[in-house]
Amino acid sequence: MAQYECELVGKIGSMAMIRKADNDIDYNILSRVASELRPGMIWVTSGATEIGRLDYIKRNGRELEGDVNEVKTDYSAQGQPILMETYRQFARPEYSLRQVLVEHQHFNDAEKREHIRQLLLRAERQNAIPIVNYNDPVSDEENRKMELSSLRRHNAHVVECVDNDETAAVICELMHARYLVILTSTEGIYRDPADPGSLVRDVVYPDAERLMEAVRALQQGCVGASRAGANGAKAKLEFSLKAALKGTTVIIGHAKYRISELLSGSVPHTRIGII
Repeated sequence: MAQYECELVGKIGSMAMIRKADNDIDYNILSRVASELRPGMIWVTSGATEIGRLDYIKRNGRELEGDVNEVKTDYSAQGQPILMETYRQFARPEYSLRQVLVEHQHFNDAEKREHIRQLLLRAERQNAIPIVNYNDPVSDEENRKMELSSLRRHNAHVVECVDNDETAAVICELMHARYLVILTSTEGIYRDPADPGSLVRDVVYPDAERLMEAVRALQQGCVGASRAGANGAKAKLEFSLKAALKGTTVIIGHAKYRISELLSGSVPHTRIGII
């Protein structure tokens, strides 16, 4: 029987948090998500860069120009406080929220990894909810590439964590999470992305070999992504598989549904796991 140290790790993608037609935060979705968060959950959130971009446009009437990586850094630094303020506004007032900004180095070093693990474990005991995000404002692209290249020369398994799907999967492994819930702008994984009726409800098998075969087959039909720079469903399946192989049940579903609805199976979703 698996021993879980964390009940749930959740993750929400940038495009699931935005009302595209209005160029604004989707407060209906974020308020619902934040109101469901409880101690014992660890929440990985994207959105800082896109929210910072939208906020900059509102205040200045234009987008930033210049080096793409510098623009991303600046948008992210502007969006981080707005993101946390929004979660705090809608989370239950009796719970503390704790911002945890991580980078790849925190998971590729044993001491730093254990430091993060202990911080996350303490949160539940202290009636707090960790809100985790990759620390884009201080992550220089070229430095990151050099650091990762150096790590790969000494270690076959290296964590990048720039994609928050990977960050969530890594935290699942670190914390032995029972569930990983990934909220997106779709209802799950489709055999044919152009056919809404091809939603795959269950990718569940009693052994790792068959689960891997099924995920690899699904990845063949994955094309595109919700935004520039995103890795799309193929990467989402890859990181979900890594979590599932460690004993976590992964649920991918639309952010318009409540977390409790996705866990109960009462709404459309994709479930991945060894059961």
